[in-house]
Amino acid sequence: MDSLPILSVLEESRVSPPPDTIGCNKSLPLTFFDFQWLAFNDPVHTLFFYDLPVTKTHFINTTLPNLKQSLSITLQHFFPYAGKLTIFPTSTKKPEICYVEGDSVAVTFAECNLDFKDLTGNHPRKCDKFYHLIPLLGRAAKVADSIKIPVFSVQVTLFPNSGVSIGMTNHHILGDANTYFLFWKAWSLIAQSGSDESFLATGTLPVYDRLVSYPELDESVLKYSKVETINEEYESSRLRGPSDNVRATFILTRSMINGLKKLASTQLPTVAHVSSVTVTCAYIWNCLAELHNDEAVLFLISIDCRTRMDPPIPAAYFGNCLVPCISLARTSMLKEKEGFLMAAKIIGENLHKMLSNKDGVVKYLGPMENWFPEGFLKKITPLAGTPKVEYYDLDFGFGKPVKHEMISIDYNGSISISACRDSNEDLEIGVCLSATEMDVFVSSFNSNLDAYI
Repeated sequence: MDSLPILSVLEESRVSPPPDTIGCNKSLPLTFFDFQWLAFNDPVHTLFFYDLPVTKTHFINTTLPNLKQSLSITLQHFFPYAGKLTIFPTSTKKPEICYVEGDSVAVTFAECNLDFKDLTGNHPRKCDKFYHLIPLLGRAAKVADSIKIPVFSVQVTLFPNSGVSIGMTNHHILGDANTYFLFWKAWSLIAQSGSDESFLATGTLPVYDRLVSYPELDESVLKYSKVETINEEYESSRLRGPSDNVRATFILTRSMINGLKKLASTQLPTVAHVSSVTVTCAYIWNCLAELHNDEAVLFLISIDCRTRMDPPIPAAYFGNCLVPCISLARTSMLKEKEGFLMAAKIIGENLHKMLSNKDGVVKYLGPMENWFPEGFLKKITPLAGTPKVEYYDLDFGFGKPVKHEMISIDYNGSISISACRDSNEDLEIGVCLSATEMDVFVSSFNSNLDAYI
């Protein structure tokens, strides 16, 4: 087995919506929420592992056709996934996602000889092992006066007699975690039942109406993103090995989180926003500080604006609807004995300031060039994911995922957060570091918990 290539491609397909279900041409206008991801073009790589002890023959004859058919049915309700990001560099026309009859999603089916149990553990695992399991986005192409950029691709990988992984890559301009989850949930329901009846019964069709209008922010973000420079050479970032980095998963149980909240609430009585996310982010930021000398660093939490718009917009709104809440500190402060409390104070106050701002979270932003302090783009720790999205509820007919991984945190020093598989009360944190840094982080994570709670 060791002499075999790590990955063998079984089939490369193009999956389209069923004919005549969408129309010849359809477009989705975009907003500044979406445009910002032209400047930060790291795609989102999401990976789900499922126990499925079947042979390659069963996989090819049963699993493969069901996933293709169910994806096709799903795409008729989520046409942007099959479409292309369309940019008009020499025109004043704003970027949009366009679908043309016949557009499709690249889907790869493969077989892998890596250790399924090792990949689905929580212990440190080499990051570049996972790169075999995620699909690439297609290349940009010039069509008439526009640049067409694929936004979504899929790879389903069999680990014979062990399990399967479903890897999905999307351009972030397609949407945020809430949008992804709407799509994933629809696809999984359709894969289970063979039709879209169960999905339609949920009443969660995506809302394509553009319910956000801030023309000045649109112009500011497009200017910052230098959309006029995008051409057929445009390419989303790609993860490449070999890499010395490892990824590991850390669990904060509800009792641990409550202990951190109690400590923060007792010691910081004037801080209004002491939530589970506040203390979890503060704790991770505190532990990460051990990896740095004295320097200024940022922590970024993306805030979902759907319920915070005036008036609120539907939960099923399709697209991005996030604004950044940025916290700044020096690592020397975060490493002190009271480092967790300092982190909780800074993050809690910034969240409260933004969420209670009388002008709303969007008007709080101002021009995009003011979003980040100058020189700090390489010193940001972004938070990816959200505990509100129930990743472990996605059942394609194989049962719950045994593991969910956000592979794209490897790009930029992000950490991921989600609810755990067996308890929505516990939180699962994904971290990607060098092997040496991971040793320091693990030691800090364990020892600090003992000290704080």
